[in-house]
Amino acid sequence: MTDIYTALADSTRRALLDELADRDGQTLFELCARLVSRHDISSSRQAITQHLGVLEEVGLVHTRRHGRYKFHHADFAPLRTLSTRWPIPQEDTA
Repeated sequence: MTDIYTALADSTRRALLDELADRDGQTLFELCARLVSRHDISSSRQAITQHLGVLEEVGLVHTRRHGRYKFHHADFAPLRTLSTRWPIPQEDTA
């Protein structure tokens, strides 16, 4: 099982999350096209599918099927839990 830090360590996976944050609910074809045009990432569809699988494994991406199409949606809730994992103590101002 991949942890969230390993999933975020890859620049292609971060670019996928950027694209889903910009426009949620994209197909694999749409994501591949946007990665090429906006990030100059020309990975194969199989490679992008594997990256999406890693993001799905850690809960950052969820998919929904509609007919022949599979739509990918970002879920940033796991990132919010990271910020509460090690709370920063408040400084005493008194």
